[in-house]
Amino acid sequence: MKPPRFLMIPLFWRLLAVVWVLVLWWLSSQSSLPSPAKFEGVDKLEHAIYFATGGVCFLLGLRLAGFARQPVTAIVLTVLFCALVGGIDEWHQTYTPGRSGGDVWDWTADTLGGFVGALLALAGERFLTSAETTTSAAR
Repeated sequence: MKPPRFLMIPLFWRLLAVVWVLVLWWLSSQSSLPSPAKFEGVDKLEHAIYFATGGVCFLLGLRLAGFARQPVTAIVLTVLFCALVGGIDEWHQTYTPGRSGGDVWDWTADTLGGFVGALLALAGERFLTSAETTTSAAR
């Protein structure tokens, strides 16, 4: 199966990463957010999933552009990016009425989510580039 061509464009993933940060800023500006599930630690799971998504966008934006050619470098840069954004997010929430912010466990979930996202993105990149190579070789 050939993936859509736009998925190979680094700018697409960079723009998604920017939109991801802007949506995060907007979400952090809300005094309260609804939670779909009610179990202990659901907010940490939500943080990890959201930051895994951002990690995927960030890493693919790097790798498809030819930056961070070494997978370990790409993972480290992605985790640092997610940790920085997560830290800024926690700080931002301290100024939002009705929110506490500054939660080290939320930040930890953000960072771990970024790591998981980086690993998922590497697998996704292999799929995208192998499909592109297979298609090119068949011509």
